[in-house]
Amino acid sequence: MADSVPPARRLVELNHPIHAGMTTYPGMPGPVITPFLTREDSRSHYEAGTEFSIGRIEMIANTGTYLDTPSHRYEDGHDLAGLDLAKVADVPVTLIDLTGAPSRAIGPEALAAHPIGGTAVLLRTGWDRHWGSGAYLATDEAPYVTAAGAAFLVEAGAVLVGIDSVNIDDAYGPGKPRPAHSALLAAEIPILEHLTGLEQLPPAGARLHAAPPRIHGFGTFTVRAYAVIES
Repeated sequence: MADSVPPARRLVELNHPIHAGMTTYPGMPGPVITPFLTREDSRSHYEAGTEFSIGRIEMIANTGTYLDTPSHRYEDGHDLAGLDLAKVADVPVTLIDLTGAPSRAIGPEALAAHPIGGTAVLLRTGWDRHWGSGAYLATDEAPYVTAAGAAFLVEAGAVLVGIDSVNIDDAYGPGKPRPAHSALLAAEIPILEHLTGLEQLPPAGARLHAAPPRIHGFGTFTVRAYAVIES
């Protein structure tokens, strides 16, 4: 009997690389990356031919592609250290392709035809094509999830919701409300913002990994989000 052939497996990066000075969101500072221990300085500590490099990074939690937990929005919500790993590791993906949609507002009508329950719902808007430019930061033009859309995602049983836009909410709405953040995080549904590469995913069948470090007192942090596709 012939040996079984293992299925083809692809890993797809869904994150933006971090570099010094990058801008993720309007008004928020970019990371500062400096050496803590240079290779040259390390040589005096070790035998000849042995050297090390240790870097230092100073950055806000909302840098690059990052995950929000309830503590980001609610004082009594759980933080990164309290996050259930099952919500961010090996989660089946439902990809919803919204490129070419007539409106930047994502409501129930754009979501209803998709199998949402028990999955990480990733919203592909195509806004990531503007990453690194002023156009990406134009939050009054970027796609977002409406209050009704967020309520639908909660009711439908989404495990996580991600988007490749600058904010899951309409950041410049009157009074700057945050109904999507409020509804999803109240339901303990993590939010992934600033995704990229979603065009590489099938509508179903991929599995998401986006686990942040376990940090007490932090509600948000950068992640190396990626998908695993078996075929």
